[in-house]
Amino acid sequence: MRTTLFLIFIGIMIAFSACRSDFNFESSTGNLGFSRDTVYLDTVFTDIGSSTYTLKVYNKSDNNISIPKVQLAKGAASKYRMTVDGMTGLDADNNGFGDGKIFDNVELLAKDSLFIFIETTANIADANPTDFLYTDQIQFGSGSNLQKVELVTLIQDAYFIFPKRNEGIYEGVDFGFDENENVTQVRGRNLEAEHPDNGNEFEWNDDKPYVVYGYAAVPTDKTLNINAGARVHFHAESGMIVQDGATLNINGLKSDTEALEKEVIFEGDRLEPFYADVPGQWGFVYLRQGSSATIDHLTLKNASVGLYVLNNTGTIKIKNTQIYDCSNVGIFAIAANITGFNVAINTAGQATFAGTVGGNYDFTHCTFNNNWASSSQVAVLLNDYLEENDVEVASNTLNANFKNCIIYGSTSVSLLFDNSRSDFNTIFDHCLIKFNDSGTTLAGNELYNFIRDEQNGNIKNQNPKFFDIQNNNLNIDETSAAKGKGKFSFSDGTLDLNGFPRIIEPSDIGAYNFSVIPED
Repeated sequence: MRTTLFLIFIGIMIAFSACRSDFNFESSTGNLGFSRDTVYLDTVFTDIGSSTYTLKVYNKSDNNISIPKVQLAKGAASKYRMTVDGMTGLDADNNGFGDGKIFDNVELLAKDSLFIFIETTANIADANPTDFLYTDQIQFGSGSNLQKVELVTLIQDAYFIFPKRNEGIYEGVDFGFDENENVTQVRGRNLEAEHPDNGNEFEWNDDKPYVVYGYAAVPTDKTLNINAGARVHFHAESGMIVQDGATLNINGLKSDTEALEKEVIFEGDRLEPFYADVPGQWGFVYLRQGSSATIDHLTLKNASVGLYVLNNTGTIKIKNTQIYDCSNVGIFAIAANITGFNVAINTAGQATFAGTVGGNYDFTHCTFNNNWASSSQVAVLLNDYLEENDVEVASNTLNANFKNCIIYGSTSVSLLFDNSRSDFNTIFDHCLIKFNDSGTTLAGNELYNFIRDEQNGNIKNQNPKFFDIQNNNLNIDETSAAKGKGKFSFSDGTLDLNGFPRIIEPSDIGAYNFSVIPED
C-alpha cells in the first residue's frame, strides 16, 4: 500500500512539473534590457588588472528565455573577462577552466534579471594608438536578434618600479634595526641610474606616471629628483625610503588649473573615482635618520602615514604641500627637524601632525585640520618621550613653534601635549586653535595657558569656516575667524598656498588667504 501511494505521489509531482511554464524556455528575440549601454572601466595602468564592474541584464517579457550566445566580440582574444550569474563560460583555450569570454544558452526567467561582472587586464599595445582606449563589446544573441553593450577602458603606460624575485623570495631594502641592532629589511629595491626599462631612476619627470610595488629606496649618497608634473602611484603596502645620507628633492610648481598639472602627486594605484579619498591605500614616504629632503608643491593622499621622518640631523623643508586622508598620521616625526610653510593637512586617523620623542619643529602659515570619524583624534600632537611596556626608553628636548597656523578639527581638543621633561618648549603665535578642555584631564594644565588666555594673539574655539572639508578644500571664506587675525611680519613678501600674495595687513591665519575661494 505504501509503495502504491508513493508511486502515485511521484506521478502527481512529475505531472505538475510538466505543466509549469517556468521550466520552458524560448529563444531570446532581442528584447533584453540593460542597466547601461556602455560600461566604462576607469583608467588602468598597462598590465594591471582593473576593478570589477557590473552590468545588469533584464528580461522584461512574460516568457522564460534562453539567450543562445553571450560573448565578447573579440572572443578568446579579448582582454576583458566576464562572469555571467556566477558562470565562467566555455573553455576556449582548453586550459580546463572557463575563460569568461563565451557563454552558450544563458537562461533567464520571465521578469527576472542576471548580473554580469566585467574586468580587464590590458597592455598599452592593445589600445588604440590615437586615444589609448581599449574597446570591445558584449554581444547577446546573433543575427537580427543581436544586441550589444560597449566596453571602454583607458590604458595608461607607466614606469614600473618593483623588486625582483628569485626562487620565490623578493628583493629587500634596509628599513631599520631589530632589538638586537640587526638590520631589518622590507620588500623593495634600490633605484638605479641605468635601469634597462626605466633609464635614470634618479630623475622622475612628467612623461609617464611611476607605479611602485614594494618600497623604492634612494641609496646612501644618492639624490632622487621628482620634478614638476610627476605622478607617483603606490601599490598597497608600498612606499618610498630615503636612506641615511640620501636626499629627496620634490620640485613641484604652482599649477595654473585645478588639474594640478605642475604639482607632484603621490597617491595609490587605483585610479577609479571610488578610491579618490579612501585612506590607507599605501604605506608611507620614510625619511630615515641621516637623510635630507626639500619638498615643494607636493600633494600626497590616501597613505597610511604621509611622511615618516626619523631623527634627522639636517632639516626637512616642506612648503606649499597638501597631505590628505591618511589612515594614521599625515606627518609622523620622531626626534626630527622640520620646517613647514604653507602646509595643509586634512583628516587622519590619529593626528595630522605628530612631533614625538622631542625634536625641532617650525611651522608658519600652515593648516592642520582633523575631522576623522572618531572621538580620539587630534590635529597636532607634541610629545618628548618614548615608552615601551610602561617604561620610558627615550626622551629629547622638544622645541615647537607655530606661527599664523590653524589647528582645528571635529573633537573638542585639537592640540595635545604629552611630556615627561621640563624642557618642553612651545611657542604659538597668532594661531587659531580649537581647545575646549572643560571636563577633560587637561583642565588646569599650565602648558595650555597660552590658548586658554588667548595670549600672543592666539584665538580659541572660533570657526575657520573651511570651504569644503569633505573634499579637502581648506580655503577659508570671508566670515572666517582666521580672516585678518594673523601677524603680518610672518607673512610679508610671501604667497599663500594658492600662489596669491599676502599683501593685506593684518594677515589671514592658515595656509590660504580668505579672498581666494574656488568657483563652482
